[in-house]
This record gives sequence, C-alpha cells and structure tokens, in this order.
Amino acid sequence: MDITHLTGAITALVTPFDEKGDVDFAALERFVDFQIDGGIDGLLVLGTTGESATMTDAEDVEVVRTVVERAAGRVPIIGGAGSNATAESMRKSKMLQKAGVDGLLLITPYYNKSNEGGIYRHFSYVLDRVDVPCLLYNVPSRTGCTLSEANVARLSKHANAWGIKEASGDIAYATKIARYIGDDFTLWSGNDDMIAPLLSLGASGVISVWSNVAPQTVHNLVAYWHDGNPQKAREIQLANLDLIHALFCEVNPIPVKYALAEMGLLGENYRLPLWKLTDAHKALLAAELKKAGILHA
Repeated sequence: MDITHLTGAITALVTPFDEKGDVDFAALERFVDFQIDGGIDGLLVLGTTGESATMTDAEDVEVVRTVVERAAGRVPIIGGAGSNATAESMRKSKMLQKAGVDGLLLITPYYNKSNEGGIYRHFSYVLDRVDVPCLLYNVPSRTGCTLSEANVARLSKHANAWGIKEASGDIAYATKIARYIGDDFTLWSGNDDMIAPLLSLGASGVISVWSNVAPQTVHNLVAYWHDGNPQKAREIQLANLDLIHALFCEVNPIPVKYALAEMGLLGENYRLPLWKLTDAHKALLAAELKKAGILHA
C-alpha cells in the first residue's frame, strides 16, 4: 500500500495483555476492528504506546502479523522499529518489513545522545537499506536528544524518508522544520494537544494516543481541516483539551489503557515497570471520558 500521500489520523496502538502478561491477541483483533470501524486512517504498532520496549522479537512479529491480517488492507500499518543501537534498528526494520508493514517509524538514538553526524548516520543507514517509507521520530522528552533542524533538512531529501513525527511540543521547532515539507516529505503531529497548530503549518495529520479511545473524533478533526473547515477542526481540538490532558495525567500508556479497560475493550494490564493508574487519576480520567460521551455517567 502506498502511504506516501496519506493524510488523517493514525492511532499509536496499545498492545493488549492478559492478566498473566501475555499478548491478548483476541483483544488485539477486536481492537483493530474498533479502530477501523471508527474511521481511523492508519495504525502504528509497536510504538511507545504499544509498550514495545518490553516485548520480544517473536511477540513483535506476531503482533504485526495479527494487525496486518486483521486490517486486511483496509488501512495502512506502520511498525515501530526504533532503537538506540543503529544495527538493532536495522535488524528490527527488516524483521517488521518482512512481517508486512507498509511503513516504519524510526526514533532518535536515546540514551547514547549521539552528536550531529552520528544521528544523521543512524537514520540514513536504515533509510539506505529498507524498501518501505520511513517516518523519523523526534520526541526529546523520551529520548534525551533532539533531531536538529539541520539533520531534518538533510534527511528530508532521502528517497525513503516519508516524513517526521514531531512530538517535542515546541511550536517554534515545528515551524522551523515545516519548511522542509513537500511532495515527498510530510509532517505529522505527535502531540494530541497540538494537532490543529501543526495542521496550520502543513502537517498531514496526527499519530495519536487520544484516537485509541476516540478514533472517529480524531479522524474528523483532521478531515475537517483538510476539507477546508479549519474552524470546525479548531472547535474539536479545543473542546477535547481536558480529555487529552487527562490521557497524559501519568506516563503514557498507563492512562489510555485504563480508559480502554473502562470502555470494555481490553484488560487494564501492563508490563513492569509500568503499573496501574492511581485512584485519583482514575477518577479524573473517568470524569473526562464521561464529559466526552465516551463513558456513560
């Protein structure tokens, strides 16, 4: 599937686990249907929201295969193949490509905090050797390093660089890198509270945590913008800010998994070191889910 001109909302999919900590593949299949039936435009598996850091290679492959088979071509599937070791990112990229993803998400090399030349080569090494489009991923709050504007400018010219997921929360940085958007390089919001601002800079859409619980709403926000109704898109963005912030009251994906459990879509199960939401935050999030009409009072 050609994803290079994709627009819309892509869900950063959670990975359901059962009470023993194993992947709950039945829940995963149901959740893929919930997302696609809800109007989502694409699915990202094995991202931060999917707790990929806790999963094995065998689980990664089986999760991707399950999502690809269940989606059955209805929406594109992107696989998170990032690592702080370039060789590991390359290995994972090839593995997920073979498992059937339509694109890859490649994160900056966390912990190592490499210099400019190293970060450029980290990405270009993988881009040179894969056969599917890749999104660069800038999320300094998670990684401790930033993909510099200069490196975005260089990497945006690579044939396999489909675009960038920008999740710094820094609108000034987003404005600078938006200058490199073109027919062959796209910008995606990685922050649910900044979808409309990045769309105003030319973003194609969002890779969203929020859309786990509200796929239709997030799809509609982006669709209104691209259909020439930015006022309606802004209204949706602003009306949901309290819910969005509640979904990040603790580290992602703890709150969103609680929300999905309350919706009856999966169990509230995590892998350590993540653990369940505090009671105070459960009350806060449940209240916002009710206000949004996602849970009934």
